[in-house]
Amino acid sequence: MAKHLKDEVFDHEYDGIQEYDNRMPNWWLWLLYGTIVYSFLYWGIVHTFEKGTLPIEAYRAEVAKAAEAQLARMEGMEISDESLVLVSQIPERVEAGSRIWTQNCVECHLADGSGSIGPNLTDRYWLHGGNPLNIYATIMNGVPEKGMVAWGETMSPTKIQDVTAFLISSIKGKQLPGKDPQGEPEEG
Repeated sequence: MAKHLKDEVFDHEYDGIQEYDNRMPNWWLWLLYGTIVYSFLYWGIVHTFEKGTLPIEAYRAEVAKAAEAQLARMEGMEISDESLVLVSQIPERVEAGSRIWTQNCVECHLADGSGSIGPNLTDRYWLHGGNPLNIYATIMNGVPEKGMVAWGETMSPTKIQDVTAFLISSIKGKQLPGKDPQGEPEEG
């Protein structure tokens, strides 16, 4: 049988309150040591050896999956701001839009969208409207008087959606220095 030690009282007292020096329970100490070991294992597995999925990666995958499901339900409907925003949440579509952007748009708008011959797409000023549907329509129909090709004649609507998704997720709103603002400021 374990020998019971007498409770020890510290020598100091304040307002008649005495403080005891008792040992923490073993289950509490084992819980503490277990969490310390777990944290080192977690760090090694997830961050050092990059096995497993980080919570932010799992979240992004779920958002993309939900966006794809929502797009599937919207199949056959007209293109809208909502559908274009959903496309911008699917990494594969944004990556496809990035490749199309690099092949076709960089000459006039530069890689970062700050504008060369074409307008600066990173600021809040837009010549033909800055909401996703207006951006889609501008790419689809072009701006012949400014020299922008109507890409709807050479690209499928899906590819134009991908470029629009890339623009609204990766370029729009970055506020990079570049070509002076043109057009009207976007509301909101």
